[in-house]
Amino acid sequence: MDKVAKYILKFRWVIIILVILTTAFLGYQIKNITINSDVISNLPDDDPDAVLLKEIAHEYGGNNIGMVILETENVFTTDVLENIVEITDTLSLIEGIYSVTSLSNILEIKSGEYGMEIGKLIDEYDIPDTQVELEDLKSRVLKKDLYRGNLISEDGTATVILFTVSEGADVTKVAKTVKKKVESLNIQDKIYYAGSPMLVTSISDLINSDLIRLIPISFFVIALILFLSFRSVRGVILPMTTAAIAIIWTIGIMALTGFQMSMISNNIPIILLAVGSAYTIHVVNRVNLERATDTHNTITKALVYIFIPVMLASLTTMVGFISFIFGSYLTMIREFGIFTAIGTFFSALLALTFVPALIYVLPPNKKAIERQRRRNKKSFLTDYVLAPLKRLLYIHPKYTLTTWIMLILISIGGIFMITRSVNIRDYFRKGNPTRIAEDIMVSKFGGSKPIFVLFKGDMQDPEVLNLMLQTEEYMKKSPDILSTQSVVDIIADMTEALGEERGIPDEREKIEQLWFLLDGQEYLQRFVNSDLSEGIILSKFTSPDNKSKKEFARYMRDYIDANSSDVATIRITGMPFVDVTMDKSLVRSQFASLTIAIIAVIIIVGLILRSFINGLYATIPIVASIIILFGFMGYVGISLNIGTVLVASVALGIGIDYSIHVMSHFSHTYKKGQDIYRALRDTMMISGKAIIINVISVSMGFLVLVFSEMVPLEYFGLLIAISMIFSGLGALTLLPVILILVKRKGKFIKTHNG
Repeated sequence: MDKVAKYILKFRWVIIILVILTTAFLGYQIKNITINSDVISNLPDDDPDAVLLKEIAHEYGGNNIGMVILETENVFTTDVLENIVEITDTLSLIEGIYSVTSLSNILEIKSGEYGMEIGKLIDEYDIPDTQVELEDLKSRVLKKDLYRGNLISEDGTATVILFTVSEGADVTKVAKTVKKKVESLNIQDKIYYAGSPMLVTSISDLINSDLIRLIPISFFVIALILFLSFRSVRGVILPMTTAAIAIIWTIGIMALTGFQMSMISNNIPIILLAVGSAYTIHVVNRVNLERATDTHNTITKALVYIFIPVMLASLTTMVGFISFIFGSYLTMIREFGIFTAIGTFFSALLALTFVPALIYVLPPNKKAIERQRRRNKKSFLTDYVLAPLKRLLYIHPKYTLTTWIMLILISIGGIFMITRSVNIRDYFRKGNPTRIAEDIMVSKFGGSKPIFVLFKGDMQDPEVLNLMLQTEEYMKKSPDILSTQSVVDIIADMTEALGEERGIPDEREKIEQLWFLLDGQEYLQRFVNSDLSEGIILSKFTSPDNKSKKEFARYMRDYIDANSSDVATIRITGMPFVDVTMDKSLVRSQFASLTIAIIAVIIIVGLILRSFINGLYATIPIVASIIILFGFMGYVGISLNIGTVLVASVALGIGIDYSIHVMSHFSHTYKKGQDIYRALRDTMMISGKAIIINVISVSMGFLVLVFSEMVPLEYFGLLIAISMIFSGLGALTLLPVILILVKRKGKFIKTHNG
C-alpha cells in the first residue's frame, strides 16, 4: 500500500488531468440520455406472457393505445357530442397517430329500410340536437356491449376517445402533443389522460422533475452537513466534487452505450451522491487526523491506512448492487444494479486517487489543521456522543446486546405483515391527475389493465369465430371482466341486422360476404391481422388484487387447455398475467439478491481481514438493520414493489461500509498490542466520527426523496435513511459489543480510564 500511495502522489497531475478530460467527455454525452418509463419494454424475453404481450403490441398496437377521458354530468348532450367530435378530429391530425376511435366515428351496424346499414354511430355534420334524437342515441349506445363499458360508462357520465400510436413513432412526443392540442380546445368538461402512452409520458415528466428538483436539494443538504462536520471548505468541496464526477461518469456511460434512464435508474444520482461523498469523507477525515498529529508524509500515511477499508467497502457495496442482476424480473432493475455498481467503483477510485492528488497539490490549510487539533482534544461529537457511548458499551455490553435482540424479535413480527403491490396506480400520489384517470378507468370502464386472448386460426371459419364468441361469454362470467371486444361482436351484429338471429353464420360464404362489406374499416386493425389468419379478444381487468389475478389466470388457462385445437390455438396474456409473475419475482428477487449479497460480503470481508469469523461479525449489524427495516415496512404498511424491492440490497451495500471501517480499525489497533478498551476507544473516536458524519449526510441526502412526486421513490428515500441510521448504530454499538464479549472470553482484561 505504501508503494501504491507514493505512485498516486507521484503521478498526481496525470490523475487530475485525466479526470478533468474524462469528465468533460462523458459530461458532453449526457445530452443524449433519454428516459424510458415503459414497463412493457422492460419485460424479459424469456417469460411467455411478456413475449406474447410484446408480439401483440407490435401487431395490434395493444400497448400503444392512449385514452382521452371526458367526464361530465351527461355525455348525451349536443355540446358534449360536439366536444367529442372536436377531440377526435384533433387527434386524427396529429403526426404519429394512425387511428382514433370514439363515439363520433365508431361503426354502427343496424337494420335499415333497405336492409343492413353500416355507418358511423354519429354523423359529425348532423349531430343530434333534440331531446328525442339524444334519447334515441343514448338507447342505441347503452344497449350494445361494443360501446357500453368500452367507449362510454354505464351511467353515461364519462366517455373515452381512444388513439393508437404508430409503430416507430416517438410515444412521448405524441402524448405531449395530444395533451397540448386537447388543452388548447378549452373544453369546459373535465379531461383526463390514461393508457400506456400517457402513463409513460407522465412518469417521464415526474422523473425529469424529480431529477431537476431533488438532486440540487440533496447536494445542498449534504454540503451543509459536511461543512458543519469538518468546518472547512475543503471538507465540503472534495466529497461533493467526487460524488458529482462519479455521477457524470456513470450517466455519461449510460448515454454513450445507448442505455436509458427509467423509473428505477433515476435513483442512481442520489445513491452515488451518498456513496461518492462517503468514501471521500473517510479519506479526508484520515488525512486531517494525520496532519493534526504528525506533519511528515501525512497523505501517504493516511492513504496506506484508509486504502484497504475504502476498497473493501466499495467492493461489498458493488456486490450489493450487482446482486440485482440475479432474480430480477424487469430489465430496468438489472440495469440499475449494473450502473450503480459502476458508479460505486468510480466513487472509490476517485476517492483513493483524485482526492489525494488534489489534497497534495493544494497548500495545507494551517487554520483548519489547528482547528482539527483542538477538535481532537475536545468537541461535541467526541465528548458528548462518542465518549459516553464507548463507556456504555464497555460497562454494559450485555444490556446493549439484549436491546438489539428485543428490537430484532419485535421487527420479525412486522415482516409477516408486509404486502406486495405491482399496481402502477399506487406509484402516484392521491390527487395526481394520472391517478384520478386510473381510478375513473377502473370505476367506469372496467380498468386500464388490458387482457388479450389471441386466436391463431382462419378468421372466416365459422368454427373459429364461434369459439371466439364462446370465449367472450366465458370471460364475462368472471367478476373481474366487465366487457370484451372482438371482431365476432361486429359479425354477430351484422347477422342480426340482416334479420337473422344474432350470432355467427353457419356457412363460410356468408362470413366472407360480411368481411367484404367490412373491407377497409380502420377499426378492425385492432382485432385482426391483415390476412385474417389470427385475431384477438380485447378486455380489461378490474381488480388490482393479486389474488384475483391469480384466480383469473387459472380460470382462463383451464379453459384454454380444454378448447385449443388444430382449428384454432388459443393463448392469453396481458398486464394482469405479467403482474402475477412480477409479484412472484418481488419475493424471489429480494431473497436471491439478499442471499447472494450477504454470502459475498462475508467471503470478501473474511478474505481481506484474513478471518472468516470477522467477515461474519461485520455482517451481523447490517443483517439486523435489514430485519428492522422489513419490520418497519410491515408495521407502517409500506408495500414491497419495484421501487422498495431495491431497498434491502442497497442498504446492505452501503450500510456494510460502516461495519467494515469499525472492524478494520479495531483489528488494526488491537493487533498493535492494545487491549480491548484502548482499541475500542481508538475506533470510536476516529472511525466512529467519520461514520456518524457519513450516516447523517447519507440519511439526509436520501430523505430528500420523500419530496418525490412518485410514491415508490418517496418510500425508497425514507427506508434507505432508516436503514442507514440503524446500520450506523449497529456498527457503533452491536458490532463493538460482539467484539467485546468475544475478546473477553477466557481472558482477563485490565480496564483503563479515559
